[in-house]
Amino acid sequence: MPTSASSRAAPSGARPHLVRPPSRSSRVFRQAVAHSATVRGKRFVIVASQFNPSITRSLIRGATSVLQGAGVPSRNVRLLWVPGAFELPVVALRAAECRPRPHAIVALGALIRGQTPQYEVIAHAVAQGLSQASVATGIPITFGVIVATSIAQAKARSGGSAGNRGAEAAMAALVVLRLFNDLKPSREGQSIVHSR
Repeated sequence: MPTSASSRAAPSGARPHLVRPPSRSSRVFRQAVAHSATVRGKRFVIVASQFNPSITRSLIRGATSVLQGAGVPSRNVRLLWVPGAFELPVVALRAAECRPRPHAIVALGALIRGQTPQYEVIAHAVAQGLSQASVATGIPITFGVIVATSIAQAKARSGGSAGNRGAEAAMAALVVLRLFNDLKPSREGQSIVHSR
């Protein structure tokens, strides 16, 4: 079984270290972790693209920092590396079907414009594939993939002036799990929301 995110080395051999995402104090995040039931016993998978590794490592740091800040132990965070962003959906789907099943999956990567518009086609395929895998399995799979027109723009969105997309994707996973905790099946088999 792959090691946890806290101990798994990145492709270059550098260890991810924790950073504080700028928006960790947001009201949405505080609500997501207000009750320990949100993260108690929950298992998370981070699926990360090896392409643009320095960007992806920053996204992983942001995601793991949010999860650990919410009280998720590192042993409950599994990190899986895939060759590129295009492989994120199929590996996320397989991870969602593994036992024990994860409670949420965070998909991370960076697609940057090259000499052709190919990155737009891949971005659309990745977003659609992750969405389909999430709906098919009922497991939240959040989109932490940066789609940028330049390296500078990608760096700004991976821990720079524009925040950290990995941290945002991890927060989204926590918020959805909190919402799942509030969704209770009715006697007729339909779901109703219990407000707090």
